[in-house]
Amino acid sequence: MSREELAARQAALLDSLLTGSEAPSGFDASRLRIEADVLLAKRRRLVAYLRPDLPEALGPRYRPLFDAYAAERPKTTSIRAREYADAFAEWLIARGDLPKPRRRWFRR
Repeated sequence: MSREELAARQAALLDSLLTGSEAPSGFDASRLRIEADVLLAKRRRLVAYLRPDLPEALGPRYRPLFDAYAAERPKTTSIRAREYADAFAEWLIARGDLPKPRRRWFRR
């Protein structure tokens, strides 16, 4: 197998794990779905760790909202975890799931 073929297979595998797209040939779709769920749960926990205000404000709605966000916007290597967490918060605000943050009346 050439490097290009290997790179293409790796990209297809990663796409399947992060976006839920069809499993590449040669991979067990049910096992990939399990691994994709594990990766999603890991991202959900990391966002909750970085932005504890979000699960606190959303309560039981946190998980389904995060999962919906992650399905629309899978994390890539070009975005850092904190940026991803902040983008999730902005998405929630834009949808009306969270109120806009209040501005402080003083400057530090």
